[in-house]
Amino acid sequence: MKSLLPLAVLVVLSACTQEQQNKISRDIQNWTGTNGVMEVYAGDKLVRRFLKVDKVSTALGTDDKTPRAYRYGYGVLDENLNMQVDPGEKKVYFEVSDFSNTVFFENPR
Repeated sequence: MKSLLPLAVLVVLSACTQEQQNKISRDIQNWTGTNGVMEVYAGDKLVRRFLKVDKVSTALGTDDKTPRAYRYGYGVLDENLNMQVDPGEKKVYFEVSDFSNTVFFENPR
């Protein structure tokens, strides 16, 4: 009976509609702070990191105000992925898809 528990959890989670999953994602990813970090992965490899992110917002349609399937914000592109802002690294605009492999967190430093 214990071995059926993980299967039951999967069945319940898969019952969520895509719209419910998108709403959960939007609620989690709209953030305002002062020192966020957005990491973007290709598989298990870190490919981009943005530091000093002060806001991550859900994009809305111009006419219908419907949430779009991506988030956007501004942050310093950490070109050498060393978790610090180095000379020459600049603040840039970025967008990440709901379907991209990202991790967002408040910088503990």
